[in-house]
Amino acid sequence: MKVVLLKDVKAQGKKGDLIDVSDGYARNFLLPKGLAKEANSQVLNELEGKKEAAAYHRNVEEEKARNIAERMKEIIVKLEAKAGAGGKLFGSITSKDVSEALKAQFNIDIDKRKLDLKDGIKVCGTTEVPVKLYPGITGTFRVSITEKK
Repeated sequence: MKVVLLKDVKAQGKKGDLIDVSDGYARNFLLPKGLAKEANSQVLNELEGKKEAAAYHRNVEEEKARNIAERMKEIIVKLEAKAGAGGKLFGSITSKDVSEALKAQFNIDIDKRKLDLKDGIKVCGTTEVPVKLYPGITGTFRVSITEKK
């Protein structure tokens, strides 16, 4: 009997999978516990629609990430910080600071965890900051740190 899983079932498959199981297993275990539905044309159409919708949403998110990555090439985020001799900052500019400045200056909302700043920025000048926008899509923008007078 072919069934569509409504929840993950150990050793059978994940939610949304179309699997072939014995009639007894389906009638006595999967169907009564609400773990699966019998695979008829209506259920298969619903499953196909959900898969298409998920693929469409993935494509929209990927296109949005590509547009943001393209837009980021020209962006220079400007920040001011107190600095000592030789342009060395007192403290550092963290990914949180950069994320907030990006939102304030260019209205691009990027989570601080997606910015690839390992130890922060510790000197005045311009730094390239890579951003993980979507799996496989990385953008880069520049951060310009000037000394606060």
